[in-house]
Amino acid sequence: MTFIETRGNDGRKPSEVTFSEAILSPSASFGGLYVPKKLPELGFDFFKAHIDSHYSDLSRALFEKFDVDVDPEDLDNALARYNRFDDPSDPVPLVKVEEDAFVSELWHGPTRAFKDMALQPFGYILSRLAQKRGEHYLIMAATSGDTGPATLETFKNTPNIKVACLYPSGGTSDVQRLQMVTEEASNEKVIGIRGNFDDAQTALKNLLASESFNARLKESHTELSAANSVNFGRIIFQIIYHVSSYLRLVKEGEVSLGEPVYLIVPSGNFGNVLGGYYAKKMGLPVEKLLISSNINNILTELVTKGEYDLRGKSLIQTTSPAMDILKSSNVERVLFDKFGAERTKQLMDDLNEKGVYRLSEDELAMLREDFDATFCSDEEGKAIIAKYAKKGYIMDPHTATCFKAYGELRKKSLKTVIYSTAEWTKFSPTVSEALGHRAKRDLDALQWISEHYGVPVPKVIADLFEKPVIHDTVVDKERIEEEILKFI
Repeated sequence: MTFIETRGNDGRKPSEVTFSEAILSPSASFGGLYVPKKLPELGFDFFKAHIDSHYSDLSRALFEKFDVDVDPEDLDNALARYNRFDDPSDPVPLVKVEEDAFVSELWHGPTRAFKDMALQPFGYILSRLAQKRGEHYLIMAATSGDTGPATLETFKNTPNIKVACLYPSGGTSDVQRLQMVTEEASNEKVIGIRGNFDDAQTALKNLLASESFNARLKESHTELSAANSVNFGRIIFQIIYHVSSYLRLVKEGEVSLGEPVYLIVPSGNFGNVLGGYYAKKMGLPVEKLLISSNINNILTELVTKGEYDLRGKSLIQTTSPAMDILKSSNVERVLFDKFGAERTKQLMDDLNEKGVYRLSEDELAMLREDFDATFCSDEEGKAIIAKYAKKGYIMDPHTATCFKAYGELRKKSLKTVIYSTAEWTKFSPTVSEALGHRAKRDLDALQWISEHYGVPVPKVIADLFEKPVIHDTVVDKERIEEEILKFI
């Protein structure tokens, strides 16, 4: 399989690249992204053959379908990282919470968030490529709270790799911040910025495309790559769990093979739901992808009105901070798939130059064939957390937004998979408040919820509060490049 560019080719980069080239150098022409030239097809026989497959076996089979240039031994070692999850035999549990609703818990990895599902194996593959090539890489990550800890965890003390992680100071939960600033690995640098996630992600994209920054890195014999979902190496692993969740429903007799389901995905940067879209395109029986957002509801406006309008908008901090995003990178990959490179470049140029783009009526209709969307306020989310806690299920505020979509968007009585992207422990003050207890500190909230609802706090979370802060750098966004070069 080869990869092409969402905004077309500028004549300076190759018109097609391999998977390894796309993940090592994820910045495409005109600031675009890499996408598969053609997605593989998964037919009835593929799904039938893997109803009982272990998650890692299913992953290998999907990689074979993609036919990418990853050494089979490296892939096996990468997938072995799922052995670090709570239950190696079942890294992605599916929990029934309503007669027709099932929560796919994507957060049973080392940093207690869904980013581990992709970053644990992806990190191994990227670092092995660097070692085999005898090259040294700076991996950049911009985070709204979960990508950062997962990136630091997968690359810590890895040969040939350094990591620069950008996070919005004051824009993450305390647990998320502690997971980053207490990291002791000498090959990693965590930088807080005075700004929001969009500022961090814009800085990352600008540096990826900056000739002068890349030239400075090359003086230190260092190449540049990224761990955000702008990198397709992340996306390919995010396709797998959508297939796995559906096959689990078949295995448990909840649906018959071929029966369509709804997928509900909390979405900020659109990578998670993009994985579901690609799975649908490849043949997974999905009726529709339902997107849940918070009051930074840029995706709801796009899917319902066909407008992506940043003018006059400022980012609002919410209790679901991983979705506090206005510039949603992976939407571009759907635009390309629907409308082609020329139109995608036109739309993205309009967004960059005018702060807005608009789809035609026909284009909006095409988008709505696969997607619908809604958004959830903080107070609505807390009410949902409280409702399901009474039923014995504790969820984080991002997962809670999905239950509004569950009640509001489904047009048919079909079984529904809801993707839970983080464990409640990462947002315990919000969960505690929803359950009637206002805690002053994360540690107080964790202890109160654990005691009153009988749910354990994982040691990896509890230990954070005893670890010393290693990374205390906080800078204005204009000083990010200077700080990273100092680290290199």
